Amino acid sequence: MTATGTPAPPARKGGDWLDSWNPEDAAQWDSARSWKTLWITTFNLTLAFISWFLASALAPKLKNLGFDISAGQLYWLIAMPGLAGGTLRLIWTFLPPIIGTRKLVTITTALFLLPLVGWGLAVQNPETPYWVLLLLGVLSGIGGGAFSGFMPSTSYFFPKAKQGTALGLQAGIGNFGVSIVQFVTPWIVGFALLGGAFGAAQTYTDAAKDISKDVWYQNAAFVWIPFVIVGTVLAWLLLRSVPVQARGVRDQLDIFKEKHTWIMTLLYVITFGTFSGFAAVFGLLIKNAYGSDVFGSAGIDPLKWVFWGALVGSFARIIAGPIADKIGGGKVTVVSAAGIAAASAFSAFQLTPDSADQFPMFFWGMIAVFFFAGIGNASTFKQMPMIFPPRQAGGVIGWTAAIAAYGPFVFGVLLAGVAPKVFFLGWAVLSLVGAVVAWWFYARPNAEKPS
Repeated sequence: MTATGTPAPPARKGGDWLDSWNPEDAAQWDSARSWKTLWITTFNLTLAFISWFLASALAPKLKNLGFDISAGQLYWLIAMPGLAGGTLRLIWTFLPPIIGTRKLVTITTALFLLPLVGWGLAVQNPETPYWVLLLLGVLSGIGGGAFSGFMPSTSYFFPKAKQGTALGLQAGIGNFGVSIVQFVTPWIVGFALLGGAFGAAQTYTDAAKDISKDVWYQNAAFVWIPFVIVGTVLAWLLLRSVPVQARGVRDQLDIFKEKHTWIMTLLYVITFGTFSGFAAVFGLLIKNAYGSDVFGSAGIDPLKWVFWGALVGSFARIIAGPIADKIGGGKVTVVSAAGIAAASAFSAFQLTPDSADQFPMFFWGMIAVFFFAGIGNASTFKQMPMIFPPRQAGGVIGWTAAIAAYGPFVFGVLLAGVAPKVFFLGWAVLSLVGAVVAWWFYARPNAEKPS
């Protein structure tokens, strides 16, 4: 029986599971194994974000490849990975203490092959039905779901004093997957891989800029397949699972009785929801406000700029982890939410430009949004292990990540039907509310849960 009177979960035996693990005991903590686990899961988490955000790199160019698809349908298309990712995170949240780190990371990474192969085939045929593209968006959500399994698994391996740094590194480097896929795609599609062994060229046209050229957009998906295979093999051979276990989902539902689960959900929606949502729609925002359809030959090519947002946000997450360890996650979260509010309000007034020359104002406003979102992503992950005990902290990390992963879906759907300026201003108000909530519960003198 446990201290609360509930039956203890059964002991786990076999090659997957370590016999014991107590990271808070310096004499027992195996730092080498912990960091090895971090680096392997981080490599695979980066692939997860590449798979999850592949649609955001492809969608702005589908019309140029001959796909008959409207602007509203494009927003829905990039929304689907967010819808699926958030929903799948609700499942992945509860898996770490049930099946363990080794099986979870191995099987999940192998599943990334489904959307990568699918997108590689679909973009080669402009007659691909829209419902198939939506289905591929759903499959891309597997990469989003992975986060809620990988991050709690890693948190089990580190003492609380180092979790801000460890989780900041893992999530920050993993988030680079967004900028990597958005940066690599324009380059990798410009030539045939292995002499065109992976498919024939498509014709890319942009009438406004008088451009017509051969491209190989299947490369944007196929190039990652060897990395996924390597990540799958590394996870199976080198990872093990710690004995932080639960009998099933029911044993983990106690997190929903805690007030702070819901407060931290709000704060992570404001931070990671901002990062994931704007990372998904940033390219379409540039295209629709500053692209060649608006300003002709002077229009801005979104794929030359879109990767910067996720890149800055990911760097900010890595940098903010150690800072949150030193001064407290609550204080950093207050700064993050207030910064998102201010930057979103500023960017709202750059969405109806008179000329493409106004693009730098919008770009730098969005970079500020991503920066503040990045530091909040790190600080909230520092807070949760300080507020909750280890098993609950893992569940709360997974749950909050699941809800925040709906960012691409919410942003895509709302921007398909609401004026962008109204959406930006509404998000600024929500972020300001988050700053006040974080200060009251976690950062002010005599706060209820200083973290």
